[in-house]
Amino acid sequence: MVTGFVYPIVSHWVWSTDGWASASRTSGSLLFGSGAIDFAGSGVVHMVGGIAGLWGALIEGPRIGRFDRSGRSVALRGHSASLVVLGTFLLWFGWYGFNPGSFITITKSYGTSNSYYGQWSGVGRTAVTTTLAGCTAALTTLFGKRLLVGHWNVTDVCNGLLGGFAAITSGCAVVEPWAAIVCGFVAAWVLIGCNWLAEKFKYDDPLEAAQLHGGCGSWGLLFTGLFAKKQYVHEVYATGRPYGLFMGGGGKLLAAQIIQILVIFGWVSATMAPLFYALHKLKLLRVSEEDEMQGMDLTRHGGFAYIYHDEDISSHPPPGFMMRKIEPTSASPSPNHDTRNNVV
Repeated sequence: MVTGFVYPIVSHWVWSTDGWASASRTSGSLLFGSGAIDFAGSGVVHMVGGIAGLWGALIEGPRIGRFDRSGRSVALRGHSASLVVLGTFLLWFGWYGFNPGSFITITKSYGTSNSYYGQWSGVGRTAVTTTLAGCTAALTTLFGKRLLVGHWNVTDVCNGLLGGFAAITSGCAVVEPWAAIVCGFVAAWVLIGCNWLAEKFKYDDPLEAAQLHGGCGSWGLLFTGLFAKKQYVHEVYATGRPYGLFMGGGGKLLAAQIIQILVIFGWVSATMAPLFYALHKLKLLRVSEEDEMQGMDLTRHGGFAYIYHDEDISSHPPPGFMMRKIEPTSASPSPNHDTRNNVV
């Protein structure tokens, strides 16, 4: 539904040369004389996914045990933090194809007196702004969560990094590197704030899709309307276009960005909320309570992906041989007894 219907329509609106909200529109009038600048998809990609995730998690409700009887948040035990970090680095690497790669062409001159300056410079600048926004958001989340909750959490850092990337994706080609640092800093607090609201309203989104992609993606669109630089907007899109409000370009670009946010929220809500509701009523969206309590690794995949403690698996032992620790039978071993033989 998303891939075949919801997303293609949004991408046509914003990226097509005849899309009604497109900054690349070649025929007809532009939205507010500007068009919405969403260079690589803070709205088209991230907001679409985030709002869809919002309705899915909202309609289906929290996982069993996510909130206790008094309504307090309970942190459910996750899986491998090492795999989370590995996946984050893979995404980080891929984002350089995502943002700088959205230029499509490199060998294009901007017609300036500097022969060394052209679209290849824009590609490099985009890689720099992407890196700065993501790293700033990661560090801000790391220290911000340390101040708020009192401990370091690598998963929060990974989500903060991706939040910064999701935010800078809209304006990565049209902002200065120093502005990308501002983007990443604010994106981290947007993510932290959205997560706080999610706990406050007992909303459970295991991947923080709505908070990260929806919240930070929305901030990225607003950020572009505030910080887009005149020179870069004219180089990437066309001369005479409105640019960022804080850069002296007036509010037309910001208005176009706000319209894009509202339209994406409305379109995705109108299409995905009924779908999730129908799946919920047909009981096709969620496994049974029994399967959820036992874990889908066991009930749907026939084994455990992770073994934490022996007592966790005593009631449902996995098939095959499993190494386990054997405790000594006596309280204190004899002087001639080698305790290394107690482990097989």
